[in-house]
Amino acid sequence: MGDDMDRSLPPDSSRHWEEIPFVRWWNRGKRIARWILITLLATAAMALITILYLQSKPLPPPEIRMTSQIYDIRGQVIDHLDKGEHREPVRLDQVSDSLIDATLAVEDRRFYEHWGFSPRGILRAAWANLKSGQVTQGASTITQQLARNLYLTHDRTFSRKLKEAALTAQLELHYSKDEILEMYLNKIYYGNGAYGAERAAQTYFGKKAGDLTLAESAMLAGIPRGPKWYSPLENPRRASKRQHAILDQMVQSGAITEKEATKAKQQTLVYAKPPEPTPAKAPYFRDYVVQTAISQFGLDEAQVRSGGLNIYTTLDLEMQKKAKQAFDQYLGDQGSLQGALISIQPGTGQIRAMVGGKDYSRSQYNRVFGKRQPGSTFKPILYLTALERGFTPITRFESKPTAFRYEGGVYRPTNYHNRYANRLITMEEALATSDNIYAVHTHLSLGEKAVVKTAKRMGMKSRLKAVPSLALGSSAVSPYEMAQVYTTLAAGGVYHPPTAILRIEDADGNLVAQSRSRAVQAVPRPAAFVLTHMLRKVFSPEGTASRIQQMLPRPAAGKTGSTDWDSWLSGYTPDLATTVWIGYDRARPLPRGTSRQTHNIWGTYMREALKGSPPRTFSPPKGVVSVKVDPETESLATNSCPHSVKTYFIRGTEPTQACSLHPAKPEQPSKSPSLWERIKKWWSG
Repeated sequence: MGDDMDRSLPPDSSRHWEEIPFVRWWNRGKRIARWILITLLATAAMALITILYLQSKPLPPPEIRMTSQIYDIRGQVIDHLDKGEHREPVRLDQVSDSLIDATLAVEDRRFYEHWGFSPRGILRAAWANLKSGQVTQGASTITQQLARNLYLTHDRTFSRKLKEAALTAQLELHYSKDEILEMYLNKIYYGNGAYGAERAAQTYFGKKAGDLTLAESAMLAGIPRGPKWYSPLENPRRASKRQHAILDQMVQSGAITEKEATKAKQQTLVYAKPPEPTPAKAPYFRDYVVQTAISQFGLDEAQVRSGGLNIYTTLDLEMQKKAKQAFDQYLGDQGSLQGALISIQPGTGQIRAMVGGKDYSRSQYNRVFGKRQPGSTFKPILYLTALERGFTPITRFESKPTAFRYEGGVYRPTNYHNRYANRLITMEEALATSDNIYAVHTHLSLGEKAVVKTAKRMGMKSRLKAVPSLALGSSAVSPYEMAQVYTTLAAGGVYHPPTAILRIEDADGNLVAQSRSRAVQAVPRPAAFVLTHMLRKVFSPEGTASRIQQMLPRPAAGKTGSTDWDSWLSGYTPDLATTVWIGYDRARPLPRGTSRQTHNIWGTYMREALKGSPPRTFSPPKGVVSVKVDPETESLATNSCPHSVKTYFIRGTEPTQACSLHPAKPEQPSKSPSLWERIKKWWSG
């Protein structure tokens, strides 16, 4: 009964409908469509999330090492700075259109159309390479190549490929197409030590990237694929074949016409002479400039060395050349004997020349900053302090063997070769003959700490021990510091910190850093002038450097200094102050006659460096008076004194008493000129 009831039920109409083939196909299609739509939406969402993530994630700064250049005061190049990648930055608008078109044709024809990846380009390159039987076109886009060259190694690993893809996308998100192309043209290697398009144009054709012809551009564009394989200097036939292929591709891309390509293929290219490596013209100064840019201006070392900076300095390459020639002439064959020279312009503090040693290739140690005992070259600081405290050029102390008592015990200085005047001598005489006994008398009269304070005012930063021997230069200082003292004297007591860098600009000419002058009146002008006038006697016939007067026929002042291990000469004219030191790196006794070499280097350099500039004298400032002094009594000379010396004094310290040994004679009344004398005077005048 139950079975009959089941058979009598009406059939399931919906199931019957689904069994129709067309309906089954339609339902399956809807499910597939829904699955595809969901997959596409999920993929799009993932892509959007990835794009937003990559766009928000900071991209490492592009590391395109650009050659920084250092210039002298006249704009001449002193040296190039780079880390093995000699590259000169160039903007995209400074590159010839033909080089841009040739690069795009061979490397990435649809560069301005894709988003960093070009499937069509991959297929096209594969087909072109298959037909030619060799790799003539690359599969990577310019953006991919840039990502690889900027941030990655060239390992062929899956992880590296993933990183490359991510970085490629980031580059496209963070930079415009023109910016990417500009970075690419500045980054790629063109062989023969040329990095970037600008350097390549100069290396191969001796011209700027903006001046390249179509034929030259096509030749250059083919090199990066294989810098040695396609170098026109090493493989001219292969390079020419590559050039022709690129010109054909430029025709296909519509960049040039068939006629232009044919003309370019027929052009004979003239290559520049391969650049020869040139040593730095002032390597010790170059190193100092780099250190100064980092320490004083706060720049990063990588930016200084490979940031495409233009560093304009105070050095005068002509003066630098004269300094090096003087070193080579007088110190070149002296074995391991070393030396240093620094020359500064008074009034500005600008360094004009710097020699840190005989041979930079053998020793990069800059002896300009090495600390050694300055000997008697320290004495001007002592006597300057004395002049400020009321001493005068005619203040007297006895020159004889003396034992000086002080808090630390007894000090017994000696004069050079035990030569003493055995009488009272003046400060002016003591300076000229470098009398040590007089110096210690003065030092102890002032108090040991007074001289230390004066030295600090004039730029010395080394630790100076306030002991009696300080008067004789017992505390070690550097030529760099000693030069500041004498430059200050030459500038009338005005202290200018030594300046090596005028300004620093980036590759686009924007100012990065600039020197600021901080002149300070360190010592009174009258005291500086009176001391300068006394220091001129050092170069006179009775002075310790008498030969200088013959070598340098112009007004000059200075002081020598000698110890068993060091030989110094610091001196100046109104236009230039120079310090020279000679000695051994590892202190040992100097050979006999070393001081002569020191004088020769200083005198020869100063003569040649100042050649062509008119001699100038030291003019007395306000607050200085000159009087004629009798050398016997150090009183005002009278008309009866057999000898008199014109001496400068700080106003108020000059002698006022007339010479008592030679009383003044009455003035003879002047006779009226005769008629004949009046006629002669009228005729001549």
